[in-house]
Amino acid sequence: MGSNGLRYEIAQNAYIKLVLHSLKHPTSAVNGILIGRISPSNDVVEIADAVPLFHSHIPLLPQLEISLILIEEYFSAKGLNIVGYFHANERSDDSELGSVAKNIGDHICRYFPQAAVLLLDNKKLDALKKSKERSAIMQLYVRDTNKNWKLVPSDANNRFSLREPSANVVLLDYIATEKWNGIVDFDDHLDDISKDWLNPGLFN
Repeated sequence: MGSNGLRYEIAQNAYIKLVLHSLKHPTSAVNGILIGRISPSNDVVEIADAVPLFHSHIPLLPQLEISLILIEEYFSAKGLNIVGYFHANERSDDSELGSVAKNIGDHICRYFPQAAVLLLDNKKLDALKKSKERSAIMQLYVRDTNKNWKLVPSDANNRFSLREPSANVVLLDYIATEKWNGIVDFDDHLDDISKDWLNPGLFN
């Protein structure tokens, strides 16, 4: 099945990890890798985990290649693959999917053609703090038949959803307790290899 007909579902911890990463670096563009699998029925890309990548070296290919190799090696042993890419723009008023995000998304599509790109929706993030928003505060992009990245409307047959409906409630609790201070990304790991990019203690 092509990516045009697939649905995408993100697990709570993967979702929260990506948002917290962006909150830790509010004046920088940040990105991450989506980990998961296609469901047995072949109609849902299940995003089971996420790896925060960078907050300072985003356009640099060597660091990206190293990180993708390490991520692929670790998760393939667990039966999971890289299934997409997450991006948060540097400016909170910038809601466009830029060329860097598209290029990295294209790179991932070479290995997983149904890959998604998720872009943080800063307006929804701001609104989340004032309301009880239940939908994901990210925009879903998939490639069309011409290999162009297209925004999937948020009301398009529930194409993108949170696996746990209470994910935003948990996220708000983590925001209130400044849980983002514990996030480690690949930038941090490359500066100090004792810092674990898998963030094993984040949700303890």
